[in-house]
Amino acid sequence: MLRFSPTGDLPAPFERLDGAESARALVICDHASAAIPAEYGDLGLSAEARFAHVVWDIGAARVARRLAALLDCPAVLSGVSRLVIDCNRQPGDPGSIPAVSCGVPVPGNRAVDNAEADLRAERWFWPYHHEIGTVLSHLWRRGPAPAMISVHSFTPCLSGGARPWHVGVLWNRDARMAAPVLASLSARPDLVVGDNQPYSGREINHTLDTHAGATGLPHVSFELRQDLIADDDGVERWAALLAEALAPVLADPAIRRVEVF
Repeated sequence: MLRFSPTGDLPAPFERLDGAESARALVICDHASAAIPAEYGDLGLSAEARFAHVVWDIGAARVARRLAALLDCPAVLSGVSRLVIDCNRQPGDPGSIPAVSCGVPVPGNRAVDNAEADLRAERWFWPYHHEIGTVLSHLWRRGPAPAMISVHSFTPCLSGGARPWHVGVLWNRDARMAAPVLASLSARPDLVVGDNQPYSGREINHTLDTHAGATGLPHVSFELRQDLIADDDGVERWAALLAEALAPVLADPAIRRVEVF
């Protein structure tokens, strides 16, 4: 496991877990951390908001680590809160360093200028993405096209309405992994599975689109409901469910080629 920080007094931009030499996939987690650098205080957040979903994807990092272990493949997890800089948004996007997120004011982001935005990107966004590219290139040099798997989480309710899905499978144009995984998970009578729900991979999918979609690598993204991964048993169950659904897909040589859709 590697946690890399350029100065030692800042949150590391990423955490990397190594897999087997024969690994053919990479697990990523864009919103793995609630870390906010000391120089930013709490960004003006309330105590209630400090470790809420607005700051990070609760439980996603734990599932990503366990899923990577079950698949015996590497993982790269972001090291800083999405409110410092969102690693799943292109720098400059209005959601990259939001002054308001999910209706929650973020006072510490109100006066961010270009110099500060560029500094945050250089410290955290670009090292995270550079590491993803490096790990993918190492996998690719050892064999056919590697696959990318992204793990996120979502709140059980939004704006007072319950969200019925247990898991969402997100994809954009390339359904090589999403279609069989959707079929596998949907075949379970105990699961409510969302196809591009509660979010759509056609709308917000920067990391996968950049590193996999644009280069023709097979990929898929998962959204897990946070109340289902709130404890050790939940993390273990969902990592195992995802690994079971992914295993035959990752073993299929038909997906191991570059296809740009």
